Amino acid sequence: MPNWCQSKVLARREWAPGLFTVTIDAAGVQPFECGQFLHLGLQVNGELVNRPYSVASPHGPQVEFFVVRVDDGKLTPSLGNLIEGDELLVSDRGAGSFTLNRSPSSRDIWLIGTGTGLAPFIAMVRDAEIWNRYERVVIVHGTRFAADLGYRDELERLAKEKPGRFVYIPAITREELPGVLKGRLNQLLVNGQLEQAAQMTITPSDSTVMICGNPDMLDAVEQALLERNLSRHRSKTPGQIVVERYW
Repeated sequence: MPNWCQSKVLARREWAPGLFTVTIDAAGVQPFECGQFLHLGLQVNGELVNRPYSVASPHGPQVEFFVVRVDDGKLTPSLGNLIEGDELLVSDRGAGSFTLNRSPSSRDIWLIGTGTGLAPFIAMVRDAEIWNRYERVVIVHGTRFAADLGYRDELERLAKEKPGRFVYIPAITREELPGVLKGRLNQLLVNGQLEQAAQMTITPSDSTVMICGNPDMLDAVEQALLERNLSRHRSKTPGQIVVERYW
C-alpha cells in the first residue's frame, strides 16, 4: 500500500467525453523522474480504491494526470466526477523505470504513444532533461478520433517554438482530417508515413524509441522496429527500444 498524502483538485480540463486532465496539489509528493507514476486514491462505497497513473507533468507543487474514464472501472468514474476543491489521496513518491535516465542516449528520440499513453511524454517535453540529451525529439500520438488528441494545442505550439528540434505527429484511425495521419501507428511506421512526416529516419545508430499505450500497439510497433534491426534496451544488453506496459 502506498504512503498517502492528502491532496485536492486544483483544475480540470475535459478533452472529450470521458477523457480529461486533472491537476492536483502535490505539496507532499517527493521529487520523481518524468515518466514515473503515482497512485491516486479515493473512497468509493466505503472502500479505499487506488490505481497507478503516469504523471503528465514534471515534479512540482502541482501535477497533472491524463485519464480516460472506464465506465465499469472501480476508480475512474469517481475520479471523473471530481471538481475543483474536491479531496483525494496521492502517493508520496513516484515509481517506475520508464524514464530518460534508464533510456539510451542517441541523436534522436521518438516518443510513440496511444491514448493516455501520451502522459509520460508530456512530462518529458516540459522538462529540460530531454532537450539537454537529444538533438531532436518526435512525439507520435495515436487515437481513434481527433477529439481524443489531448494536449494537441500545446504540442503544436511547441513545434512552432522549436523548429528543427521538435516534431509532433498526430494520427487517428476513425476519421479523415487535414494535417493528421490516418492509420494505426505500426502501419504508419511500416509504410514510411511517420518518418516522412517527421523528415527523419529511425536507425539503430541514431534513434531511441520509447513506446507507451495499448498492448496491441506496443507489440506491433516493437515488432516493426525489431525487423529494422533495433532491439529492446536492457541494462546488460543496450538497445534502442524502451517499452512501458501499464495494463
